[in-house]
Order: sequence, then C-alpha cells, then structure tokens
Amino acid sequence: MMRPQNKAPMRSLNLRITPYLLLAACYFLITNITFAQTPLVLTTPPLLLPYLANAPEITSQSAVLIDAETGTALYVKNPHEEIPPASLTKLMTMHLVMNAVAAGRASLDEIVPIGRESWAQSQPPRSSLMFLAPGQIVTLQEIMLGLAVSSGNDAAVAAALRLAPSVRDFAAMMTLEARRMGLFSTRFVEPSGISENNITTAAEFAAFCKEYLRLHPQSLAEFHSVETFAYPRAVNVAEAFRDKPQTIVQANRNALLKTFPGVDGLKTGYIDEAGYNIALTAKREGTRFILVILGAPASPGGDRIRDADGERLLSWAFANFKTVRPIIGEIAAPRLWKGKANTAALKLAEAADFTAPVGRAQSLRLSTAIIDPLVAPLPADYPVGHIILSDEQGEVHRVTLLTAGTYEQGNFFKRLWHSIVLLFRKR
Repeated sequence: MMRPQNKAPMRSLNLRITPYLLLAACYFLITNITFAQTPLVLTTPPLLLPYLANAPEITSQSAVLIDAETGTALYVKNPHEEIPPASLTKLMTMHLVMNAVAAGRASLDEIVPIGRESWAQSQPPRSSLMFLAPGQIVTLQEIMLGLAVSSGNDAAVAAALRLAPSVRDFAAMMTLEARRMGLFSTRFVEPSGISENNITTAAEFAAFCKEYLRLHPQSLAEFHSVETFAYPRAVNVAEAFRDKPQTIVQANRNALLKTFPGVDGLKTGYIDEAGYNIALTAKREGTRFILVILGAPASPGGDRIRDADGERLLSWAFANFKTVRPIIGEIAAPRLWKGKANTAALKLAEAADFTAPVGRAQSLRLSTAIIDPLVAPLPADYPVGHIILSDEQGEVHRVTLLTAGTYEQGNFFKRLWHSIVLLFRKR
C-alpha cells in the first residue's frame, strides 16, 4: 500500500547552476553514452608510399610515427587499438595546467596546497612518486617537474586538485579536452595513469602530442628534457627539517634522452594492463618526429624492448624523410569574369610545409593551376585551384588555393559583355 502524501503549496526552486555542476553533467554524458566513433584518419601522401616498404618491424603492440609539423603518418601498427596510456596520461594533466597558466588562472611560481589526497603515502601501491608529504612548500613549477621527470602520481593528484574540486572533476575536464581535440576513443578516470580505465590509441595520442607541442613548445626545455629532479630540497620542508631534507634525486625515466641524439621528450609509462608505453619526440636538422609506442611486453626487459623499438623507428625516419618548408611568395590574383572586381585575391588553404623523402625536393619549382575562367559570384574560402611544387623528378606536393574574400557579380552590362568575350574566347 502506498503511503499517503501531504499536499503542500508548490514553491519555485532557485537552482544555482555552477560550472562544476555542468562539468559533472558532461562527465555523466561522456561516461554513459557510446559515441558513434570514427577512427582518427592518418594520411600518407602517395609520394611517400614506396618508401614505407622498408620500415623496420617492432615487437610492441601498437605504434604511430608522424611528422610533428605536417602530421604525415610514416609508420603505423595497430593504430586504433585501445590501450591504457599509463603515465602518458600525465601529459594531458600537464597540458591542462599549462592551458590554465596561459589563461592567467594559474602561475608556475605559485605555492600549491598539498592536502592528504596528494601525499605520497596516499597513493596506490607501486606508484611512481615525487614524494610529496605533509607540511611541504612546493611550487606549481616543481609539481610539473615531478610529473615530467619523476612521473609522480602524487604530483598528478596535486595538479588536479589545484584546478578542480576533486580528482573525478579533473578527469572529466581531461576527457572533455580530448573530445574538444577530436579524440573520441581517449578517455580518463584519473590524472596519473595508474588506472587501466584510462584509454587511448596510438593514433589519437600521436595527434594529441602534435597539438601539445604546438601549444607548449617551451615544455621540452622546461620539463621533458630535464634529466634529473631533486626533491624535496631544504626550501620545500619545514624549518626544523632543513638541515636534513632527505632529498631524493630521480632520473628521467626516458632513457632515450641520453642514448638517442635529438630526443628531447616526452614521457614514458607502465602498468601491468598496458605494458610499457612511450611518447617520443626528436629533432634533427629542422625535422621533428613524434612517435607513440603502446603495449611493449609487460615483463622483465619490456622497457628495453620498447626503447629499442623507438630507436629503430626514429633512426629509420631520420634516414628516409625530412620536413620541407617552401617559401610561397605573393600569389598573383587571377582574372575574375562577370564580377564587380576584375581580379580575385587568393590565399593558401593550409601551410605549404610537407614531408618528403630525403633525396627529393632539393630544389623546388612553383606553378599554379587555377579554374579558367574564374567566374563570379564566388564565396569566401572557395577552392579555385592549387599551387604545385615540383622538383627535377616531378610533382612533390600541392596546396589548395582559396578565395580570400567574397566576390559578387557585376552589373547586367558587365556580365553580358563578359559572356560574349568568353563565348569567342572558347573558340
């Protein structure tokens, strides 16, 4: 039998919608709705395809190698397989911190509160640690080094709680940022990578690293190429302990910083469920590559297998490919027919930079192929042709040309006259 309800006058509810309430709602949607996912498209121009046949074999489960500037895919192995990123997760954590710094919502010089949840002793068993402890005084800059060099799970929690009211809220921010970047397989439940429920793919994480380096190029020198980090120092502990701060010096877990010329980032990771992972970047003579390797064997020596795979692929890439940055001068405005204007200004649809085989594109010739006749009306950003870049062996790259503005039709008499001219011109 149902319990009778007392009827009371209805009252209007004054609900206060806070950003974190909205964030929680978005998090619920993200974690409870299955997206119609389209795997991230990896592109390789036909010019490069013959050179990919000699790519080395690797042991790791999944890998993607791209040109960091053009995004051109040079090597793929199981690029869309979903694998926990492990401590590569910390790159997304660092990305959100640097976004907050750039927006003025945080400062690398500020002191970060270290609550119980951030203490080293509060982290799960087998965690890598920065060794945060009660009463310490630590800057956000040091937290970032603790993430990049020591791979501290405690540092990840401290960073998360600086930007969000809870670790769960920060994980929602991470996943939302992945969606904003077009990464629909990548998702996070916590900021350190200790959970196997964090998920990514090699293709998506390579795309993330490309954007990460575009937005935060300074992170390589400031954080990722730093070889050792000492913490806590005397300035980090209470005055009574400054004579013996018990400083621990930890080496960067990316061994290729010392063994492979040109490597200056980014991050390693390991959990049992994923195996050994690494996000690498290296630069030589103006060419930078990004390599993401996921799922090297989760067994003794798996880290050496992962690093050997990284060295093998990067060596092959530098031996075979380069980034070319052609200088495109002023684009001649073509004749416009039947328009108010007599010519149409054009612009490049994208940067002209491209990836080429090492032996090609030593000297370049530029030519244009434009719709003829070019007739008004034309909307802005309308594709009307290409700039074609060629070397002595033929075409190596082409860039789409777009209208730089809107071009309206001319008056009746101008359209009539141009129609007559074009009629005889075709003959």
